[in-house]
Amino acid sequence: MAPMKLYGATMSWNVTRCVVALEEAGSDYEIVHINFGTGEHKSPEHLARNPFGQVPALQDGDFYLWESRAICKYACRKNKPELLKEGDLKESAMVDVWAEVEANQYTAALSPILFHCLVLPMLGGTTDQKVIEENLEKLKKVLEVYEARLTKSKYLAGDFISLADLNHVSATLCLAATPYASLFDGYPHVKAWWTGLMARPSAQKVVALTKPSA
Repeated sequence: MAPMKLYGATMSWNVTRCVVALEEAGSDYEIVHINFGTGEHKSPEHLARNPFGQVPALQDGDFYLWESRAICKYACRKNKPELLKEGDLKESAMVDVWAEVEANQYTAALSPILFHCLVLPMLGGTTDQKVIEENLEKLKKVLEVYEARLTKSKYLAGDFISLADLNHVSATLCLAATPYASLFDGYPHVKAWWTGLMARPSAQKVVALTKPSA
C-alpha cells in the first residue's frame, strides 16, 4: 500500500503536530510541500484536499482528511490506538479531557504569542506587546493547572503517554525561538514533562524538519 501523504509546510505547527502523531504511530507517510508563496494552498487541487485552503491535509489512498488534531487521531486509531486509550472508558475520557485542554486552553493562549513573536515580523507586521502580555498571563494560569496535575501523574491523562501530551510538542517547540523560552523554568513538573517529550524521537524529527538550512 502506498504511504499516506501529509500536505503542508513544516513551518506550520499544525503540520508538525501531525508529524509527531504519525511518527509515534509508526505510520508509513511522506510530506508533500505546499508552497504558500505561489498560493498553492488555494489551488483547486489543494481545495479538493482541504476545502478551507489551509494545511495540513492527509491523503490515505482515496481518503482525504483535514484539521490537524483529526489527522493525529486518525493516525493513532489506524496504527497505535493505545495512544488514545480507547479500550478503557475512564482512561480514554482523560485523554479526551487533556486533548481539549491542549486545544482550547494551552494552545489558545500560546498561539497569539507565537504569531506576534515569530509570524507577524516575517510578514512585515508590527508586534503588539499588549497582546503578547495578555496571552502570556493566560498561559501562566494554564501552566499552574498543568503543574498541579503533573505533581500527581507523569503525563497529563495519567501515568501513560498519550496523544494529549504529544499534541503539545509542535507549538511548544516554537516557544524556544521567542523571548519566553525559559517560561517553564517556574514550573518544575511541567519542565520535567516537557524535557521527557523533547527526548522522544518524534519530537527530534520535528526539530530536524524545522531547523533552518545552513
